Amino acid sequence: MIYPNNFEDKVGFDRIRQLTERYCATELAKDKLRLSTFSTSYEWIIREVNLVEELRQILMMEEGFPQSGYVNVDNLLKKLNIVGTFLDSEELVLLRSALEVVNAIVSFLNNTEEGKYPYLLTMSEGITSFPQVVADIDRIIDRFGRVKDNASPKLQEIRREIHAKESQISRRMAAILKHAQSEGFVEDDVQISIREGRPVIPVSAANKRKIRGFVHDESATGKTFYVEPIEVVELNNEIKELHYDERREVIAILTAFADKLRPMLPDLMGAIDYMATVDFIKAKAKLALDIDAVKPILVDYPNLSWRNAKHPILTLTLRKEGKTVVPLNIELTKENHLLLISGPNAGGKSVCLTTVGLLQYMLQCGFLVPLSEISEMGIFESLFIDIGDEQNLENDLSTYSSHLLNMKMFLRGISDKSIILIDEFGSGTEPTVGGAIAESLLGQFVEKKTFGVVTTHFSNLKYYAAETKGIVNGAMMFDVHKIQPLFKLEMGKPGSSFAFEIARKIGLPESVLASAAEKVGDDYVNMEKQLRQIARDRNYWESKRDKIKRNEKRLEELVEKYEKDLSEIKDLRKDVVDKARQEAKGILSEANKSIERTIREIKESNAEKEKTRIARRQFEEAKEKIEEDASSEDERIARKMEQLRLRQERKGNRADSAPKPEAKKPQKPLELGDKVRLKGQDAVGEITQLSGKTATVAFGHIYTSVKIDKLDRASNAEFQQKIRDDRKVSSAVVEMGTRRNNFKSNVDLRGMRADEALEIVRDLVDEAIMLSISDLRILHGKGSGILKQLIRDYLKTVDLVKTMGDEREELGGAGITIVKLDV
Repeated sequence: MIYPNNFEDKVGFDRIRQLTERYCATELAKDKLRLSTFSTSYEWIIREVNLVEELRQILMMEEGFPQSGYVNVDNLLKKLNIVGTFLDSEELVLLRSALEVVNAIVSFLNNTEEGKYPYLLTMSEGITSFPQVVADIDRIIDRFGRVKDNASPKLQEIRREIHAKESQISRRMAAILKHAQSEGFVEDDVQISIREGRPVIPVSAANKRKIRGFVHDESATGKTFYVEPIEVVELNNEIKELHYDERREVIAILTAFADKLRPMLPDLMGAIDYMATVDFIKAKAKLALDIDAVKPILVDYPNLSWRNAKHPILTLTLRKEGKTVVPLNIELTKENHLLLISGPNAGGKSVCLTTVGLLQYMLQCGFLVPLSEISEMGIFESLFIDIGDEQNLENDLSTYSSHLLNMKMFLRGISDKSIILIDEFGSGTEPTVGGAIAESLLGQFVEKKTFGVVTTHFSNLKYYAAETKGIVNGAMMFDVHKIQPLFKLEMGKPGSSFAFEIARKIGLPESVLASAAEKVGDDYVNMEKQLRQIARDRNYWESKRDKIKRNEKRLEELVEKYEKDLSEIKDLRKDVVDKARQEAKGILSEANKSIERTIREIKESNAEKEKTRIARRQFEEAKEKIEEDASSEDERIARKMEQLRLRQERKGNRADSAPKPEAKKPQKPLELGDKVRLKGQDAVGEITQLSGKTATVAFGHIYTSVKIDKLDRASNAEFQQKIRDDRKVSSAVVEMGTRRNNFKSNVDLRGMRADEALEIVRDLVDEAIMLSISDLRILHGKGSGILKQLIRDYLKTVDLVKTMGDEREELGGAGITIVKLDV
């Protein structure tokens, strides 16, 4: 039940119909829009809302869905019900366009991924697209909408004759005109004209008798006459007869085609009705994109748990002015089913009330609604509204009487599955009596567990709501410093009217305000004062909270910047060190080669002085070259080279006998507890057991048997350093394992700002890459698709992202992005 009859006008749904109608291409779709009504069927609402949501997703995300070609042909098909009727060529072009659209829609849905658009696909089952009819129309009609010459052999022959005779007339007229010009009957610049479908020659009045023929017309001044020469009259008559024959043959072709279509009319009408239905759903989807509407969470019982709800008409109006709507957050449940809103005039109370009525009505008419997709909306069996001045002079009803009449209707029709919307409850009569009656009515609404939103200025109703279970107070917030409303609803507390503050801002004398305060009494003034103090404190703490959030955000940005800078410095330092090491390694390698070459030449020369001098000179040249390019590390290497040179020189000055290598000092045998390493390896261990030529060595927690001659002695310092390094590695492994066990690959970003959501996604991806976790699941919701697009644009910049895509429909579909990393 909807009360009153003009409910749609009161909440603004009539304007929603107008906005939707702009997007309807066909009259049949507009008729469907006009006939759309409030429904209480949960199954019907689910189906209609999902159809619009799927088409909204298609318009946002897909290509190839037909956007044009939706034409009105239902009346044309109805005409074919009468035997003997036919569609002319222009009408056949329209029918072809409509059937092509039907074919394109069905093909698009059949070729999409299975389960992606289940409701639209189900609606398309059994729809015939009639490709053969389209082909037959193409055979008859050309692209200009004219019946083709080869539509029938007879028509082709008739048009061939017409063209031949027209060519003959053209030649004769040209010859006659040329002769008339040469005789001076007509001017040289005169051209052949057409009058009443016949070719004529313009002749001056004085010469009209000079050309034999029929006068078909004259100029406005009477100075020029248009003469059809008698030589072509008969030919023109023959052409006229041929045109009659052509028309009869065209009608015969079109009639035969109509007879062929007539048995298919029921299926054709079904296809056209399907196209109009898609047109209607598309119009609702386009409106949803305009007003940022989405599909909420639907439940089959009365419930309002709304987040960021916006009045669609107000949203469009303010958008043109470059402003934004303050969103509404409201929650009504079986426990708290009535909301009593108080606050200053022009503070947004009525907007809140109409927003609730309009959005609930839109949903139950099969429209998407502008709120957060995590909002929960229930189904109501009846909606009642009492807003505005309903006084009726004809029925002798005052404003207050009309309100009381509405209350009587409310009490008769409401239940626990109804929602009532009452503006300025109790107003219109003496405040004490009006407040008392309103309080009693509230009691009745509570008893019947009716859902509703009520606005008021009456203090007794605020007290009653605070003390009565089932009713919750709500306040429209007000900036007490700027003396202006904030248009934001806060549930749980009553609001002040701020009447004295507004009056003071307007400029009423203080004496008047003081007298008024005295008249209303201390109780009212104290209550208003307390409400103002609450509002002031609330605004103060909210501003502090916002400031803290901004500072935290700024701090996070600075920390991120410093960490980034530090990371870049570390990377730069590593690059510099690595480069220096490579250069030093190259220099050292070159020096060693030079030393080895010098020693080899000294040995081969067998201490011959001349060759020794040559080797020494070459060595000196190599040393000088190295010293020029080397740093402090190079100087150390050069000193070592000098020492080697002197040692080799001393050997070269000995007798001709080959130099004898110095005897090595005997090495102390390895014992239990000695620190050793495998030859050519870095690992340091401790000997735990000796058995002949074999030793058992402990490398950390690993014991191995090794031949003694494969071991080199290591120092205790090296052994201790190795233990410390192993502990660090072990600690890092343990820490990495702990982080991997605590890592959550799912993240929920719904309700977050874009920058916050992107920050969380970056951290998630970085952590997953570090921990070698490949599968991530990002829940961002569907909404307008902006957050989803921002997240996917970022993921495209990450090299290790292998794939990304929508979750399966039954698990969340386009509201969830599945990411696979190449780690």
